[in-house]
This record gives sequence, C-alpha cells and structure tokens, in this order.
Amino acid sequence: MASFKESGAGRILYGLWWLVDGSRRLVFNGIWLALLAALMWGLLQNGGPRLKPRTTLVLGLQGGIVEQRIDSARGTLIGRVSGQADGQVLLRDLLAAIDNAAQDDQISQALLLLDEFRGAGPATLHEVAAALDRFKAAGKTVYAWGGSYDQRQYYLAAHANQVWLHPLGSMMITGYGGQRNYYKDLLDRVGVTANVFREGKFKNAYESYTAAGPSPETQEADHALYDGLWASWTSAVEGARKQAAGSVAQSIDSLPASLLEAGGDAAKWAVAQHWVDALKTFDEVRTALAASGARDAENKTFRQIDWQHYLGRVKPRTSVDAVGVIVAAGSIGDGRAARGSIGGRSTSELIRQAREDEHIKALVLRVDSPGGSVYGSELIRHELELTRKAGKPVVVSMGDVAASGGYWISTASDEIIADAATITGSIGVIAMLPTARGLYDKLDLHAAGVTTTWLGSAYDPRQELEPRYAQMIQAGVDHDYAEFKSRVAAARKTTPEAVDAIAQGRVWSGQDALKNGLVDRLGSYNDALDAAAKRGGLSGRFRIEYFEVAPGRLALLLQRFQGELASAGFDIGASPWSALSGVFGAYGAVATSGLAGPGAAQAVADLGWLASMTQQHPPFLAVAHCLCEAP
Repeated sequence: MASFKESGAGRILYGLWWLVDGSRRLVFNGIWLALLAALMWGLLQNGGPRLKPRTTLVLGLQGGIVEQRIDSARGTLIGRVSGQADGQVLLRDLLAAIDNAAQDDQISQALLLLDEFRGAGPATLHEVAAALDRFKAAGKTVYAWGGSYDQRQYYLAAHANQVWLHPLGSMMITGYGGQRNYYKDLLDRVGVTANVFREGKFKNAYESYTAAGPSPETQEADHALYDGLWASWTSAVEGARKQAAGSVAQSIDSLPASLLEAGGDAAKWAVAQHWVDALKTFDEVRTALAASGARDAENKTFRQIDWQHYLGRVKPRTSVDAVGVIVAAGSIGDGRAARGSIGGRSTSELIRQAREDEHIKALVLRVDSPGGSVYGSELIRHELELTRKAGKPVVVSMGDVAASGGYWISTASDEIIADAATITGSIGVIAMLPTARGLYDKLDLHAAGVTTTWLGSAYDPRQELEPRYAQMIQAGVDHDYAEFKSRVAAARKTTPEAVDAIAQGRVWSGQDALKNGLVDRLGSYNDALDAAAKRGGLSGRFRIEYFEVAPGRLALLLQRFQGELASAGFDIGASPWSALSGVFGAYGAVATSGLAGPGAAQAVADLGWLASMTQQHPPFLAVAHCLCEAP
C-alpha cells in the first residue's frame, strides 16, 4: 500500500511545505546577509559617509556632564527629565569629540546649544572651556546659542567667539554660596539628639544637626572657598569676553537700575552689558551658520553633524602599551559599588587588574569624590601603594571634588594634579549616632529587652547613648584622624604636626591646596594623562584604557525595585531601627509639607541622611566625608 507521502495529496502537501520552508529560509538568509553587508559597509565607511567641507559640529549638551556614567534608576530618571538617553554627558567623550574636530579639516565651526545642559562643577567646566579654546586656537569658530543662560551654561558660552541669545531670553548669574538649613532646634523640639564625634574644628559635615547656625570656622572656610571660586569664574569670563576686570561685578551691582534703562528687557540688557553679542531666534541661527559654514539644501538647514555621531568616527588609539585610567567618582563605600560610586573592594579590584596587566605602564586615578568610609578609602589607598611598589607610577587627577576620603585615596601617588577650582582637603574624621529617646517618650513608645553584654544595647537609637560607647567612638575617630594625618605627612614629605595646621577638616580650593602643599601642581585631565605616560616611558599617541565595573542588569533591576519600595515607605531587610528611620522620614515630610523651594528639598534630603545614620553599625561608623559638592 502506498504511503501518504507518495499519494497525490501527500505530494501536494509536501510540495507546499517545501515552498513555505524554502521561502522562510530565503527571507531570513536574505535579512542576515543584508545585516552583514550593512555592518561591513559601516566598518569600511568608518562611522558613516565622508564628511563634506565646512561642516558644523553641533554640541547639543543634554543633561549634566559626569566623569562616569551612573548605573542607577536616578540616572535613568534624569535622562527622562532631560530628554537624553540617560541624562549624562561623559566628559571624556565630549573632550574627545571637540579635540578631534579641531584637527579635522572638514569641520570648520561648532555650535554650542545649552538649553538642555544641566550643569557641571567648576573644574569640569574648566575642562570643556579649555577644549573650546583649543578648537578656536586651531583657527575655527565657536558659536553659542541659548533661550536663556544660567551661571554654568554661560561659563561655557562665554568661551565662544559669538554668544547669541533668544530675543525673549534672559540670564541668571548669582555667584557662589547660599543658605543651608540648621536643624538643632527642630531636633530638640521632637526629642532627637545627633551625637556627633569629630576631629577637626573645621569638620562641619554634621553641623546642620548640632547647631542653629554656622560656626565661625564654617563661615571662615566658606568665605575663603566661595570668594576664590567666584574670583576664578569672573576673571575667566571677563578674559574670554575681553571685558575689563570687575565688569561682571559692576553689571550685577548696577541692577535693577540698568535693567530699567533697558525697558525691563533682559535680552537687550544682556547685549548692552556685553554679555551676549546678538539676539537671534533659532531660524536666524540656522541662516547665519549656513552662511558662515555651508548650506544643506536637502534638509534646508546648515551642514552639520551631532557631536555624539561624530564621536563614532574618531579612530581609537592602537598602541600596544597604554596608560590605565580608573575613575573614582561618588561617595566611598566599603564593598562593591556600581559605576558612579566607589566601593572599597570593587575599586581595589580594578586597580589590581590594571597593575597585573603587562601592557599598562602607568595609572591615572581620576578622583571626583567627597569621601566616605575610612575603611573603604584605606582599601583603595593600599592597592594604589602596591601598584607603585610594583613599579607602575600613579598620577592622581582631581576633578570637581577630591575631599576627605577623596584626598585619602589620593595620597598613594607619585603626583597629584588638581584644577584651580577643585574642592579638596577636608582632612578630618567624623561620626554621628542619632538617638531619639525624647521622641519615643513623646509618642509613648517604649523599648526594653535583655542582652548578654552591655555592648548588645550600647547603641540603640531608642535609648540614650551609652557613655562608655561614646568614649569608644571618640577614641576611634581620634585614631582615624591620626592615621589620616600620618598618611598625608608621609605622602607630602612633612610632619603630622605640619599637616594638622592645614587639616582640621577644612576644605580648600585647588589653588589654595597648591599653596599649602597638598597638591603638586595645577593642570587638566590631559596633563595628568601626559604626566603618567612620561613616567611610564610612553611617547607619541599612546593608548588609554579605562578600567570600570561592568554594568550589571540584575543589580540595576534590584536597585530600581528597592528604590521604588523605599519611596513608598517600605524597607527591604528591615532592621530593629527601621521604625525610627520611618519616623525621621515621616517627620521630615510633615515638617516641610508647607514649604516650597530648595529649602524644603534640602530638609527632606538632610533628614533622610539623619535617618540613614541609624542604620550604620560598627566597626566602620567613622567617615572621612565632607558632605560637600561642587557649587
């Protein structure tokens, strides 16, 4: 009997299946070949079609400029708000695009768009401004345009050849400094005691919780720091705009009279004060750039390329030997940390990888950190010292902030290079153990139990702090401060007594740090790379290799999940003190519910920090942290 396959119906069905299967194979193989061809074409084209002459590099900065991308839900949220993929402009990418475009004959000019720029610290702004100056020194023109300019946006705009503003635009230049909240009276009222232990009369990280206003030491340090940063800002802007010294202060001091003379028109006022060169709508900007560069007739605009697309055309350096770079950005913790923060263990492992790589001839540690864990800082410092002992030089490049623990990790280096506006120093140690016995009494809450030793309940935020435990914490803080001074003294070839005179927890600008012998010289990130290359015996166009923690999708997902739960008032892995954290957080929300503006946001953040301190455990309670950030 014939099989079904050999029957008439079977042959028809088999033929149909062959046709369907063959078509499927043809389609998918065709798609695969098309993708492969597109990939090969892209590689052969080296980033896209050849650029035409007189192309404009468009520097549309969306988000804030960062040293390292932040692997967190926060970074994603910033991106959504700013409209960029993740709301982060990587400094090294931006510098690479500008510097390569400066040497590209097809790029004749650049347009700096700043409406969506969310800012950066002074040292970072200096890096970008210097790159714009190098672009101009290559004989090319930089134009800047914005609907308005704040202080950080204008600092970059001022380094353009032409600064344009929308006719309905405005400017807001306020200088540095401001108000901060002080919570002692509030905490006294609700029955909370901060219990701060410190070494260093200028170590004011927790002063907001223990005083009703700034101490004389805080005012002295803040005046010196902010006055220095403001003098640097004004002199740089006046120099870039070719204005007389003191013209910035004169423009600000003459307000509001000079604005009234301009009829209340902020844009015309900016022109009259020589802050901007012309008022233009964006269609007028397109017309002007088409005239100075080249017209793109097809798209009815000027010939242009976005800086991120241009970056894809930059050929990587291909030398075998390289300078290794490790970015230490964010607060310092003990264990492992994702990119955008520093883990004592994870960063130490990166340093070890660089040390054991035979092609890495020198190491640059790029520091942008206000400090954190003393233990985590020492793990990193020790690994850097091992790298030096292995014969590989270490050069520290300081960014916006390299203070307290950020300075601790910088001591194990052959050379420290800072920006004039880097915030550094803060050589001191502090600890805080909040207690809320008074709050619990007010709420008629009681806590009791049995422990086998007095240490079992030595620190319970629901009770008064045990005096013997307070003695232990202060002794630990004293010891850590002595260790800090001794490491600085050894690194800077001086004595602990001499270090103590410039330490005491005081922050310094990079300019003043140089005068005090805390850094070797002032310079840029590129200066640090060149110094490391020279110390490592490299020359020419040496390769740069970055050692970074690989982003973990699962960790990021869990972090987002935990963050969402925390924002809803839940705590994963609740501790015996979770209730107190909830009380602090709730009180912060209630206390600020009728307020608005930066003071309310600061209060929520500060009281949240206070609540988090109840979750800390020995033996690493003391921190080398300045609780400072770039203004």
